[in-house]
Amino acid sequence: MTEHYTQPAGVLYLAATPIGDVGDASARFIAVFEQADIIAAEDTRRAKALAGRLDISLKGKVVALHDHNEGEKADALLDRVEAGQRVILVSDAGMPTVSDPGYRLVKRAVERSIPVSALPGPSAPVTALAVSGLPSDRFAFEGFLPRKEGEALRYLEGVAAMPHTLIFFESPKRLHDTLDRMCRVLGGQRQAVVCRELTKTYEDIWRGTLEELAERANGEVLGEITIVVQGATHGGNAADYVDAVLSLAHEGVRLKDAAGQVAQATGLRKNELFKAALERLGNES
Repeated sequence: MTEHYTQPAGVLYLAATPIGDVGDASARFIAVFEQADIIAAEDTRRAKALAGRLDISLKGKVVALHDHNEGEKADALLDRVEAGQRVILVSDAGMPTVSDPGYRLVKRAVERSIPVSALPGPSAPVTALAVSGLPSDRFAFEGFLPRKEGEALRYLEGVAAMPHTLIFFESPKRLHDTLDRMCRVLGGQRQAVVCRELTKTYEDIWRGTLEELAERANGEVLGEITIVVQGATHGGNAADYVDAVLSLAHEGVRLKDAAGQVAQATGLRKNELFKAALERLGNES
């Protein structure tokens, strides 16, 4: 280790860990990981395994910091920082606080005027965006959708009109259902990319419309999943959004009100959506 990578003590470090390929760990990350007095890890076993793959010996104590204990452990960890120790926070993969533990710890550190520094590195949302081929000048990371059908549909309704690229995480077991819901609310012809196992040996990137991707995901899918979806273009055909209207109606929203919500999200005419929905219902009866 060179002196160049010796980092100041008395600082809380947020360290981005590899999302797949261990070779993506920076020299600075390795140095601070090795120098740390305390390693707060989402999963202590994974943190120790990462140290083994990097061929380094951890000198500090490895403690668990996850969603269930973060609130109660935050101040004790920050006390150690104030005492002049190096405390490093790592999640299982990527940057802490981004759909991972750490937000409450950082918020408390800010409240206590304790220095916080980041060791930049791998990030699944930004990596997926970069390889997607979709517009990257404006984007929003939305994380995981709610698990319940109604809540997920309402969430998608809330982002349907956004013109910027949308990025989501998803479990492989729920991928098909999520893509199907996106088809119904965002429109099946919207372009999207499914990134599976980014930076790993079996990295796999699917490109196509939401409808095509939903069909492809109708079977066993394995690995870590990131979905990148094209932003709204405020155009298209009312028929493309009938499923979105009927999904809201199925959740108890009056058909006219459902048509109004989808119209607001897509820029289409409410009357056209309502008429298309009635026509679909008539054909199904």
